[in-house]
Amino acid sequence: MVAPGCIVLIGIIGYPLVYSLGLSFSNATLGTPGEFVGLDNYTQLLRQNLFWQVTWNSVIYTAATLVLKTVLGLWLALLLMNIPARTFFQALLFLPWVIPSSLSSLMWWWLYNYQFGVINTALKAVGMMPIPWLAEPFWARLAVIVVNTWRGLPFFAMCFLAGLLAIPSEFYEAAQIDGASRQAQFRYVTLPLLKPILLIVFLYSLVTTLADFEIIYIITKGGPLETTHLYGTIAFQIGLSGTRIGEGAAVSLFVFPALAVSAYFLSKFIIGRSVQVG
Repeated sequence: MVAPGCIVLIGIIGYPLVYSLGLSFSNATLGTPGEFVGLDNYTQLLRQNLFWQVTWNSVIYTAATLVLKTVLGLWLALLLMNIPARTFFQALLFLPWVIPSSLSSLMWWWLYNYQFGVINTALKAVGMMPIPWLAEPFWARLAVIVVNTWRGLPFFAMCFLAGLLAIPSEFYEAAQIDGASRQAQFRYVTLPLLKPILLIVFLYSLVTTLADFEIIYIITKGGPLETTHLYGTIAFQIGLSGTRIGEGAAVSLFVFPALAVSAYFLSKFIIGRSVQVG
């Protein structure tokens, strides 16, 4: 009964993964299969400053967006629980999530335009200096972090809202009888019961954020000075634009151990905290 699904997964996921792994051990280029070179592509990457710059960019980008989406998503979920016409605001909140990523990235790219963008136009209207959003490393990093947070926030908020609605009211009534304040109820009732959902949302967002491509490529293309490149964009630049397919495949496969290590420690931390709080 599950054989058709397994065959489809092997064909869609397994074969490309194995093929990419084989390419990463070769010096293949566009149009040529290349020869087996072992771990040369990986050792060469580890000696490049650009690769470590991309790793640092990925850490900053992923950590900042995850923290912002978690905090703001939980705040929005709590806000939605206590307002009328919740369904309308839920649908409105979901718009950034359902809009195709390429279209929303183009919209933000135009908003960040130095001369004609809406953001700088508004700043100049109130007497402030325009900001070079895409021309300086600090502002470029901030710009792409804001876009990723804006796009992923609805997913976090809706998942947290579903978790909050699933918590039985008896727990809060018992806490009120024991004299717990609203802050104590949030800390000792809400957060522990949200930990399973937090783990799932965190892991999903970790994978999609670390492997992000559209937002970075459309808005900054990895610049300025390579300060916004992630694994996906640098793999595209090396493998397709630079025609070094083998080296590009090696870069893309570096994401998998990074995701595995991050997922392991994140799971261990959240589960450990849940047991400690419980």
